[in-house]
Amino acid sequence: MTALATEPTPDTPEMPPRPPHTGCVLTMDASYAARLARHGAGEDSWFPERWTLDGPEPYAVPLPGPQPEEPGTAVLPLTDGRVLIQRAAAGRQMFSLLYPTGPGTGEVPLGAVECKELTLLPPAPDGQCAYALAVGEESTAVWQVSGAGLGPELLAEVPGRCSGGVWLSREARLLALDRALPESAGGGPVKTVVVDLDRGGEVSPLLQVAEDSEDRLLMADLDSGLILLRSDAPTPGELRLGWGVLGSTLPIRFPDSLRLADCELTPFAIQPGQSLMPEGCAVALHVESTEGGAPWLGLWRPSEGRMHQVAAPGGWLPGSGFFSREGVLSLPYVTEDQPCGLARLTTPESGPEQREPKEESAPPEPAAARPVPLAQAPLGGRGADR
Repeated sequence: MTALATEPTPDTPEMPPRPPHTGCVLTMDASYAARLARHGAGEDSWFPERWTLDGPEPYAVPLPGPQPEEPGTAVLPLTDGRVLIQRAAAGRQMFSLLYPTGPGTGEVPLGAVECKELTLLPPAPDGQCAYALAVGEESTAVWQVSGAGLGPELLAEVPGRCSGGVWLSREARLLALDRALPESAGGGPVKTVVVDLDRGGEVSPLLQVAEDSEDRLLMADLDSGLILLRSDAPTPGELRLGWGVLGSTLPIRFPDSLRLADCELTPFAIQPGQSLMPEGCAVALHVESTEGGAPWLGLWRPSEGRMHQVAAPGGWLPGSGFFSREGVLSLPYVTEDQPCGLARLTTPESGPEQREPKEESAPPEPAAARPVPLAQAPLGGRGADR
């Protein structure tokens, strides 16, 4: 792995596995969340909703506008309690900030970007600004759509078609993107690069597990340096989960404990506060069978040789959740009886380090074990410490 190298290299094609669409987006400090909620049974009854998560009990505040929103409308929470909303109309992407005003909803228009499609990036570490990608034929534009002053600001034009988006610095300067270069620029497999937004979009390589492998960064924890990625380097034709450490010279590892037959695994939360202790970080994964059915949870640490599988709580907003520093996982859920809830799950303690067996040329397919029902898992109550 090349860790935050300073010179750009060509890299490259395409495949999503980003975390599954959750309908619930959390600020990086987990103080707020936002989602598009349905008010009633009608198809045209969608409105934004803000969740406050940093108090003793979570609660939701509806932010309805003068008319319902489109089902695909994107929302993103800020740490000051406002919610960014992105609306598309007539080839333009329009942005506003929403906030509660007693019985109504206040709205601050931020301007628009002239393009058919524009994808919001995950919430920035500073919690105050919002960014987005507009993918073109030959390059990708990085926009700051909130916190830039007078409307959206174009920050960089990155050669190639980019996707993903993982923040690598707390001041929202270094952004990791998965990039596919066009044939005219050398082509090749998708590679993760770092874009320096303070230096006009200067591009540097980040991941190259093998020269011809497709390598995508999924998550990075800024405290420990732990990263989760997906690559076909160990098994050509199969994209597998691996882990490594930013800045480390050690190779990326692809343990069998991150591989379940006929299942897709996507990490969505890493335990924070484990400075310089990446192997002890708990990781939560969204697990979904390729044969269909409800998703469940995987709980895993790099230092262990196995994954704990747990049934998801009823009404879980799939792919959303956050860890406390102590390793308690909070999972947002919505049911008829509880329109804004957090189920809290205590991660099993890490036992003595279990080394992964050496991979053979043709390792056996691991079976997907049946997840433990949530009621039988170590759970904290809704008032448990985060």
